[in-house]
Amino acid sequence: MLNKSIPSFIMILGAAILACGFNLFLIPHQMLSGGVSGVSMIIGYWSGFDIAILYFILNLPLLIWGWFVIGKLFIFYSILSVLFTSWFLEWIPVRAVAEDLLLSAVFGGVIVGIGTGISLRFGGSTGGFDILGSILTRQRDFPLGTLLSGLNGIVVIALGYMFNWNDALASMLSIYVGGKVVDTIHIRHVKVTAFIITTCKDAILAKLLQKPRGVTVVHTRGAFSHTEKDMLMTVTTRYELAELRRIIRETDPKAFVNVVPTVGVLGEFRRT
Repeated sequence: MLNKSIPSFIMILGAAILACGFNLFLIPHQMLSGGVSGVSMIIGYWSGFDIAILYFILNLPLLIWGWFVIGKLFIFYSILSVLFTSWFLEWIPVRAVAEDLLLSAVFGGVIVGIGTGISLRFGGSTGGFDILGSILTRQRDFPLGTLLSGLNGIVVIALGYMFNWNDALASMLSIYVGGKVVDTIHIRHVKVTAFIITTCKDAILAKLLQKPRGVTVVHTRGAFSHTEKDMLMTVTTRYELAELRRIIRETDPKAFVNVVPTVGVLGEFRRT
C-alpha cells in the first residue's frame, strides 16, 4: 500500500503544480501548453467552453486506449493526474501572476515542466500526447520526441492563425522551456555506462543482479602494478546511478569507477 500511495500523492501534487501553471500563467494570456492541454485551451479560447472539462473529455479516449495497450499501472497514475488536474483547474482562479507576456511564458513553462516531470519520474504521465506518442511508437519505429514536437507544433500554428502570432510564439517559448525542465527532472531515459574495476567481483555482482540488470565481466591487469582485478561493465540510467554508487561504496570503497555518457544502445537492453 505504501509503495503505491507515494506515487499517487506525487501524481496529485504534480496535478496541482500543472494547474497552477495553466491558470496563473498561460490561460490568462491565452497561451498554450503542449499536448492535449493545448488543444483544450485553444478550443476553450475559441468557444468559451470550460477548459477543465475539455481537458478531461479529450484525455478520456486516450486513457481508455492506453489502458489496453500500454499498461494498467502507468495509466492508473495518468488517470489520477488527469482527474486531479481537471479538478484543480476548476478550483484555482484564473488570474495572471505577471502581466508581462514573456515572463508568463517562461515561468509558466517552468511550472508546467515541473508538474509534468515529477509525474513522469514516478511512473505516470499527465495524459494526452504522452500516451498517444507511446502508443504510436510501439506500433511504428518512429522517434517519440520528433512525434510530440510535430503534434505540439500543429497546435501552436493553429493558435497563430486563429488568434495572433505573439501568443503563438510565446507559447512555443513556454513549451520549449517546459520540455527542458521535464528533461532535467525525468532522467530515466538518459543512459550511462559504468566501468567498475574491483577485487570484490562476486560481492558486487550479487547486489547488482538483485534487479534485472545486464553486467559484463572482463578480467584485467594493471599496466604498472601488474595486479589482476576484474572489471564489471554495465549500462544503466542516470535515474539508477545513485543506487549503483551506493552499492559500490558499501561493497568495495577502493573500487575504481568510470562513468561515461551513453549516446545509444543497440541490441538487448533491459528497461526497469
